[in-house]
Amino acid sequence: MVNEKKTHEDNADILDNDTSQNEQVEVPDNETESSTNEQLSEGSNDFVKEIENLKKQINEKTKKCDEYLDMLQRTAAEFDNYKKRTAREKEALYTDALSDVVKSFLPVLDSVDRALEVCGKESTKESLAEGIELIGKQIQAVLKNLGVEQIKSIGEEFNPELHNAVMHVEDEAYGQNVVVEEFQKGYIYKERVIRHSMVKVAN
Repeated sequence: MVNEKKTHEDNADILDNDTSQNEQVEVPDNETESSTNEQLSEGSNDFVKEIENLKKQINEKTKKCDEYLDMLQRTAAEFDNYKKRTAREKEALYTDALSDVVKSFLPVLDSVDRALEVCGKESTKESLAEGIELIGKQIQAVLKNLGVEQIKSIGEEFNPELHNAVMHVEDEAYGQNVVVEEFQKGYIYKERVIRHSMVKVAN
């Protein structure tokens, strides 16, 4: 009987030890699972925050892109309007300039009309020559008022920027590269040659 009682006590001690050990093992498992869940939760929160931050940056960039696009469209429209306005102003300037030139030559045209009327009537050679000379002087006066000058040629040194040499002659009476004859007058406006003088050059 004593032995059986002792055996029962030993078995009870073993069961108590096994239960104690099982409880000690289970506790760390619960703590580990809880810690893992907390880490996963923190990681998820960080991931969500990162996504929100990226969304915010994308929205800001999109807003900037919209602003730049609107600015580009307005600039393009303004430039198109500028080109059209410039073209209109250029056309208006050309029209004004052309009108002024034509208006300047109208008195010359009137003189030509009167000369033609005289030719139909009795007129002398001298009067006709005087009329033509008067018209020539009128034309020269109009050109001068417009700022157009006649290019000097005869007796001047040949200048390829002003003169167009169509003939060449050897003559000891003239110097080197001197214009000795003018076949067609040339004209210049400021520094721009309207027409070169057609000349003969000596030596």
